[in-house]
Amino acid sequence: MKEKFIEAGEIVNTHGVRGEVKIMPWTDTPEFLRKIKTLYIDGAPVRVLASRVHKGALLASLEGVEDVNSAMRLKGKRVSIDRDDAQLPAGRFFIQDIIGARVVTESGEEIGELREVIDAPAGMVYVVRGAGEHLIPAVDEFILSTDADAGVITVRLIEGM
Repeated sequence: MKEKFIEAGEIVNTHGVRGEVKIMPWTDTPEFLRKIKTLYIDGAPVRVLASRVHKGALLASLEGVEDVNSAMRLKGKRVSIDRDDAQLPAGRFFIQDIIGARVVTESGEEIGELREVIDAPAGMVYVVRGAGEHLIPAVDEFILSTDADAGVITVRLIEGM
């Protein structure tokens, strides 16, 4: 069962004196998060009154946050989104929906379970644990298919993986 709420970023700072917050998104792009009109902070819905992308972050004006002091109280809080508010393109999925997926080779050999996704500077890396541990770059060359609903990821391994 997929969770209704998805952690999508963290409020890392305030911006200006009018209560804007700086959100570091955990989504592919800050533009994705910008389309969401209601964020959830500590489980409570908070309407986004206005937002804009700035240097890879999202600057947002939130309902009820009208000055720098109220914005400062949100610093360090994680923001979540409602799954129903997120329109993912076909073939895309949320990372939390594939954690725990079975990982098999193109020949059907089971190699383990996806335990973690590392967001490395060169790109994402899947950490798969089974009889051993495999670090698999999350690129088309190695990740052949991902079925988030069935919980199965098919991969191509090369020597040394």
